[in-house]
Amino acid sequence: MNTLRDRLSPSAVLPCDHGTATLIGRAWMPQRGGPVPVLVREGGLHDLSGVARTVSELLERAAPRAAIAAADLPRIASLADALANCDPLTRDPTRPWLLAPCDLQALKAAGVTFVASMLERVIEEQARGDASRAEAARKAVVAVIGDNLSNVRPGSPEAARLKEVLVAQRMWSQYLEVGIGPDAEIFTKSQPMSAVGTGVEVGIHPGSRWNNPEPEIVLAINSRGEVVGAALGNDVNLRDFEGRSALLLGKAKDNNGSCAIGPFIRLFDNGFGIADVRGCDVMLRVDGLDGFELSGSSSMSKISRDPLDLAAQAIGANHRYPDGLMLFMGTMFAPTQDRYGPGQGFTHAVGDVVTVHTPRLGALVNRVNHADKTEPWTFGVGALIAHLSR
Repeated sequence: MNTLRDRLSPSAVLPCDHGTATLIGRAWMPQRGGPVPVLVREGGLHDLSGVARTVSELLERAAPRAAIAAADLPRIASLADALANCDPLTRDPTRPWLLAPCDLQALKAAGVTFVASMLERVIEEQARGDASRAEAARKAVVAVIGDNLSNVRPGSPEAARLKEVLVAQRMWSQYLEVGIGPDAEIFTKSQPMSAVGTGVEVGIHPGSRWNNPEPEIVLAINSRGEVVGAALGNDVNLRDFEGRSALLLGKAKDNNGSCAIGPFIRLFDNGFGIADVRGCDVMLRVDGLDGFELSGSSSMSKISRDPLDLAAQAIGANHRYPDGLMLFMGTMFAPTQDRYGPGQGFTHAVGDVVTVHTPRLGALVNRVNHADKTEPWTFGVGALIAHLSR
């Protein structure tokens, strides 16, 4: 049974302490023919366009929370109604629905930031993208390098010595390089305006036979490099494509609906900040139409590189983003539970409902479909400019 609609109530998607949180999002307004930035307040969505025309513009303000507090924000819809209207299969196109909470920001991601996921990337490489070879590759890799590299600090002298040993044993990998070397892997996940929000479909390439969700926390960073908030994300990934060649990263990561962010950006304040992000446990649940269930978690306390270090490597003098960026921080969760037979591991099926959850950020809920069958992305930067000019 499709459980997507059942998971789109305010009580299911909002943070546990939403009454004191500043939650920023975007809603599509049919009567205006485009999106508006919104604030969640007292069960409703309130129009922020009088404060800033885009979420990017809002996060560029020196004190966005103060600007919001000083403004008169008209209520435009109930949160419950907007959530119930997100699913494109049942949507009433005359009523508002939620979008991804970001707009003009660059969509970037940090990879191989947890030891567990780093080992799985090495295994993908050794298996050449073939899921049936993954278990044998896993045993071979662990036999040489072990399964606990958590005490190895990236870029440290200890990491350099480990690299020398692995090179001598012909077990060095490009994933180990970015996992324990001095430079983080920062890549372009998708294009500005292409992220999907909660309640809609995420896309997997129809040619993929080995793929998985990646539950992550996404930092909201302005053009000055200031981390101003956080959201949840699903960095949908094709393990077989990337496993065949790391040069296929773009095809593995950037497909229609493959970048999900939401449900809202929680702005940092005295009650929630980067220290709270460091302590989050991000949970994942997958429910298949075939009765398959998968659950797991990713603890931010086990990340190899500090979130602020990742932000500093993503934006700075060498990497400027005038509209800011959203930065996926990686996951330690790489599902290996067999779905279709022994040694086959996990892969998605069309119709899977994926829930990414952590108490302080709420829940991001999506249904899986093939990328060529998801809701078409037609409203890009040009359409936004035209909408704002009206």
